[in-house]
Amino acid sequence: MSLNKVMVIGRLGRDPELKYTQAGAPVCTLNVATDESYTDNSGQRVEKAEWHRVVVFQKAAENCSQYLAKGSLVFVEGSLQTRKWQDQQGQDRYVTEIRAHRVQFLDRKGDNGQSGGQQGRQGNGRPQGQRQGQPPADYEDLGPAFPSECSGMDDIPF
Repeated sequence: MSLNKVMVIGRLGRDPELKYTQAGAPVCTLNVATDESYTDNSGQRVEKAEWHRVVVFQKAAENCSQYLAKGSLVFVEGSLQTRKWQDQQGQDRYVTEIRAHRVQFLDRKGDNGQSGGQQGRQGNGRPQGQRQGQPPADYEDLGPAFPSECSGMDDIPF
């Protein structure tokens, strides 16, 4: 028995990159940053970012390209995959990335001017019945994405 499952919540480090395979299938690449903070042995606060390459396919790829931008907050659920290719010098190269099974848009109202959703679109690119900056009907506020965003909160339950 084996399990290959990845879940990350983070912010996009740059705009999504949408491409199409030779067969015409949409593929979108996201660069998602997660952060970790801790106190080192000398008592100094250390912030560290980890970057994750995420690959999204089919309709979800088009939605990510249309509704996300640099700075957008996302929840990604998927699996790890490693791909191999040869560079121009004939050297084998490898990349490990997250193959997304689900991407949920987490921005709150007004964050980055983003809005998510999977409904039909109007000519302006927004889902029907949704104004710019509004979260989708199925939006769930999961709180701050990074520990550094919690500094002003005094009612944290842990």
